[in-house]
Amino acid sequence: MIKAEDVGGVHIKYLYHCPRQLWLYLRGIRPEHLSATVQLGEAVHDTSYTRNTPVDLGAARLDFIDGRHWVHEVKSSTRPSPADQAQGRHYCHRLRRVGVQAQGAVLHYPKTRRTQRFLYTSEAATQAMTDITEVLSVAALPSSPRRLARTACRGCSFTDYCWTE
Repeated sequence: MIKAEDVGGVHIKYLYHCPRQLWLYLRGIRPEHLSATVQLGEAVHDTSYTRNTPVDLGAARLDFIDGRHWVHEVKSSTRPSPADQAQGRHYCHRLRRVGVQAQGAVLHYPKTRRTQRFLYTSEAATQAMTDITEVLSVAALPSSPRRLARTACRGCSFTDYCWTE
C-alpha cells in the first residue's frame, strides 16, 4: 500500500484528472506507453528547456528548479488545468519537506508560448497535504471509483479499460 511519502506528481495529476485513473495506476495498470497523447507530451518535454536538469525527489520528479527556488514544469497541453497547478503545488510541498524553500511554481506551455506562475502560500501548503490524503483514500478503496462521462475521457490512455464492455 502507498504511503504519504510515496505520493508523486503523477498520482496528484491522476487524482485531479480522474480518481479511477489514479486507482488503476496504483494497481499497476499502466497503458500510457500506448497513448499518442502521452507520446506527444513526452516529445514536447524532451525538446523544451533542454538545458535544465530534472530534480529527482524519489517518488516525485520535477522538471527543474531555478536559482530563486521556483519550481518549473513543462506541460504539453495548450492551457492550464487544475491538475497542472496541483502538481506544481505538490512539488513545492515536497521540496519544503526536504528543506528547500520553494517559492512557487512556473508552468510552461511551449505549444502556446505561455507561462503561469503562482506562489506557494500557506493555503497551497494545506491543499497539498489534502491532496496527499485524497490520493491515500483512493488507494484504499476496495474497488475502482466510477468512470467519468465519456466526453471527459478523450485522450486518456485508460479509455479502453474503462469503456470496453
